Amino acid sequence: MESFSWFLMLPFVHGSHEVDAVIGAWVVFFLVTALAFIGRAQLNAATARGGVEQYIPDDSLTVRNLFELCSEFVLGFMRNMMGAGAHKWFALVSSIFIYVLFCNFMGLLPGFLPPTENINTNLAVAILVFFVYNAAGLKEHGVVNYLKHFLGPVWWLAPLMLLVEIISHLVRPASLAIRLFGNISGDHIVLQIFSSILPGPTGFDVMWLAFGIPVPFVGLGMFVSFMQAFVFAMLTTVYIALAVAHEEH
Repeated sequence: MESFSWFLMLPFVHGSHEVDAVIGAWVVFFLVTALAFIGRAQLNAATARGGVEQYIPDDSLTVRNLFELCSEFVLGFMRNMMGAGAHKWFALVSSIFIYVLFCNFMGLLPGFLPPTENINTNLAVAILVFFVYNAAGLKEHGVVNYLKHFLGPVWWLAPLMLLVEIISHLVRPASLAIRLFGNISGDHIVLQIFSSILPGPTGFDVMWLAFGIPVPFVGLGMFVSFMQAFVFAMLTTVYIALAVAHEEH
């Protein structure tokens, strides 16, 4: 099922959905970066006031409040999983959460396709996570001790455990990418199907049908978009926590 996208109308895209996903990913990147600068400016303005007022949130939903909500949410579940070590990896995990969330939400806007509907976008982030948590494990334990985790507790099962662990670690980025791709694609297809089969607003009696029925599916899409960003960030936290954890004797 073909989806309409404003980016596909650009002359240098040539109707390629892969190029459309790349453009969408860059648009989200620049959007999040711009919002981050705006939020930082609002935070600096609040800090300049000094006193207790600098800790009081704005009385409306500003960019600063939006990022603070996201940050508190991400840091909360990271602390539950990693304890005091959560602050070290907070910047990475929160950035992934916000980026994936905005990519997912982009698909809810008319004429835009979510970059996460393309598996290449998801693989790029998942491979980054793969290299980061392995590098964290190597730095925390050293090469020899980290590789010992792949051999298991019993020496005569080491060859089998090594094979199982290697397959398990290689599957992790694939599972991250495919899970996100499948859920976002499925949600987008459901919304598109129900939007396309409804009658046009030819009269007041069917106008509620044409415009009312897709609304719950948009709400469902927002829920799916949030949950998939949360799952991606949560699994990233789990992988890092497992890589840097020390065995208790």
